[in-house]
Amino acid sequence: MKALRFQSYKSAPALVEVDRPTPGPGEVLLKVAGSGACHSDVSIFTEFDEEFGPAQLRPTFTLGHEVAGWIEEVGPGVTGLEPGTAHLVYGPSGCGHCRACSRGQDTYCENASTMPYLAVGLGRDGGMAEFVVVPARNLVPLGDADPVAAAPLADAGLTPYHAIKKSLPALAGGGKYALVIGLGGLGQVAVQILTALTGATVIATDANPAAMERAAAKGATTVGSGPEQADQIRAITGGRGVDAVFDLVGVGPTIEFAAKVVALRGRITVVGIGNGTYPWNFYGLPYEVELTSTYWGTVEELYEVVDLYRAGKITPEIERFSLDEAPEAYRRLIAGELTGRAVVAP
Repeated sequence: MKALRFQSYKSAPALVEVDRPTPGPGEVLLKVAGSGACHSDVSIFTEFDEEFGPAQLRPTFTLGHEVAGWIEEVGPGVTGLEPGTAHLVYGPSGCGHCRACSRGQDTYCENASTMPYLAVGLGRDGGMAEFVVVPARNLVPLGDADPVAAAPLADAGLTPYHAIKKSLPALAGGGKYALVIGLGGLGQVAVQILTALTGATVIATDANPAAMERAAAKGATTVGSGPEQADQIRAITGGRGVDAVFDLVGVGPTIEFAAKVVALRGRITVVGIGNGTYPWNFYGLPYEVELTSTYWGTVEELYEVVDLYRAGKITPEIERFSLDEAPEAYRRLIAGELTGRAVVAP
């Protein structure tokens, strides 16, 4: 079968022929419906090398950690899963027996350093292929929902959902404001999740006018970049500031900007892995502001994301590519030419 493989550092992934995998005990073989292309993948083959990056992400493996598909075959010991049914894949893969994994929070596995991979498509062969093997416990049923459009929810949906859910106490009650910084794939879904889960006024900002137009169509109040950006946002909030800021970029300037607009006792969540830094000091932020980060989410939360998707509350924007076009999907992702999440649909 065909698969898009990360084969060497500082090199674009290659479409090659590999053997069709066979599910082992507790595993399921999926016929891939769709697999999303993520900036995290780009970091693997453009930024990492022998000296930098997690040891579990060394070449070679098949990319694709946002995966949905239909059950083709079940491995020994797997019951209750019917061939032909559509599922979304929870990507993180922990040890399965530590306290974090027992909560379904494989992203914070206590034995991650001893694992040979981090997730499906991140060290373990992923969904940029015709078929993929995944742990049966990582499957979330989609029912009759479109699995191709659902694929990005495994990361671009789950990651902002987890961050927003942890920030709900800051947004409880009337007169609250939320700010989304960065309106790419995750940011567009974040706007929809905030609208679905809270009564807050959702403010969104990005340097791309087209991205802001799409966010405005989802109900956000948009503010463009520029020297008056922070003042405009504070004016929207009546001068008080934003109760919960979600930085989907995570570089130094966006974290600094979040600090300029956050309200007293507000919360800043850095979601984007931009490796930015912030020079904190006691007088640099309003009192009792929380500055935190999150990473991915739990399998239970992915069930909740799917519930929102099936109810029509969140709809990922996607651009479809065939498996043969997968290298082009990544080229366009790197070039910033995509308007939606690239989904490779074999």
